[in-house]
Amino acid sequence: MEKKIGLVITDGVGFRNFILSNCLQEIEGNFGEVIIYSCIPKEVFEGFSSKTKVIELDVFPDRFRTWFFMKLKEVAHLRLHKEDNFGISYNYDANKSTTNTPRGFAVRLIYAITEILHSEKWIQIFNYWQQLSFKNHKATKSYLEIFARDQIDFMFFTHQRPQYIAPLIYAAEKLNIPTGTFIFSWDNLASKGRMAGNFKHYFVWSQLMKMELLEFYNTILPNRIHVVGTPQFEPYVLDRYKISKQDFSHKFHLNKQLKTICFSCGDVSTSKNDPLYIETIAMAIQSQKINQKANFLVRTSPAETAERVQYLRDEFPFIVWNYPDWPLSREGHQEIWSQRVPTVGDMIDLRGILEHCDVFINMCSTMSLDAMCFNKAVINPVFGNIQNGLYNDQRFLKFAHYKRVVESGAVAIVKNEKDLIDEINKALSEPTIRIEAQQELLQLQVSCQLMGTSERIAKTIKACL
Repeated sequence: MEKKIGLVITDGVGFRNFILSNCLQEIEGNFGEVIIYSCIPKEVFEGFSSKTKVIELDVFPDRFRTWFFMKLKEVAHLRLHKEDNFGISYNYDANKSTTNTPRGFAVRLIYAITEILHSEKWIQIFNYWQQLSFKNHKATKSYLEIFARDQIDFMFFTHQRPQYIAPLIYAAEKLNIPTGTFIFSWDNLASKGRMAGNFKHYFVWSQLMKMELLEFYNTILPNRIHVVGTPQFEPYVLDRYKISKQDFSHKFHLNKQLKTICFSCGDVSTSKNDPLYIETIAMAIQSQKINQKANFLVRTSPAETAERVQYLRDEFPFIVWNYPDWPLSREGHQEIWSQRVPTVGDMIDLRGILEHCDVFINMCSTMSLDAMCFNKAVINPVFGNIQNGLYNDQRFLKFAHYKRVVESGAVAIVKNEKDLIDEINKALSEPTIRIEAQQELLQLQVSCQLMGTSERIAKTIKACL
């Protein structure tokens, strides 16, 4: 009898990774029936499959009791692992609160408790209490009814961290449905807080990520961790997203005789200095400090609108702007950015940018890896530190996941205007100078070939049953 799988899509990035890649098609080919349990509106899936059923789930409300146990578990995890890990130590301190609100007082109580009780045993106890908090809620009862009716053989989560998936994990546990999760991003284990819950199987990008998972979650058995690569980069080798250089240049009004510098923004929560970097590059182009004429394209963050860079558009009309086409699918969600969902057109734009631009500049983001998939030069500006009054983005160089990037030599790290301009000139004239280090870093971070990633994931899920 063919098996039935439930696929939990939590947000727009999960949609990009598992719907815009070949994952859905490959999973459909390996299972008798696929049901998508969606935390985004079901309408966004229209046109992607005629075989898969989509069920839009009610969003679990943010309740104090559940929040308290989740926070208790998260802070205990950070406390347990903060020694000799700058990123976790930073996030441990950043989570502290001095506000005179119920949650502010609760956070201080949580820090007092976890200063003593932060072993893995206690973290599992906190997780148990967290799961119990879902028991009698009407949303949980709805999940239980849906899963029992659908008789799922395996529940696959496309993201391990959102708090609102925890009651789904609880419902699967109560119905003895085996679960698996994809580890969403390369920084989630070594720098971030705890997963939303426990899973039976874990799907990771690389052998490095497998080692990190065993380090930070020592109750997980090695044979439950599966190295599959990541579907995040698979569209870069799929023909349906390819655009010719001529069509790309025409769409973005670029001079195809010139090389193109691309700056990709992070969101304002972590990349506050992005406008400064864009302005620095634009002024260098204007003053001809860049040794050759070049196009300048800026891709803003899909997680936010473009207000904070509007003045740059007015001041430097020669900048070409790409605003990611991730329309907001609904309002009123507890994590509103998660409801931004990418279009096929945006994936074509992104691949075109990566393939046809020549130099990529960003503040220590995953886009560094995206650019390396196309063997492109990467520069990371980090001008800010504690002393100079700028937003301190140099601290990210000490986060475990990015420390490896710095040490690899695969990117140019620049801490001032002169070095940024020098590295842009070097990248334009010697674009492959770091190519060997880039290839080694990609192999470390993504252990598998991009082509065939979805097939690998689908067959690995099937082998878990």
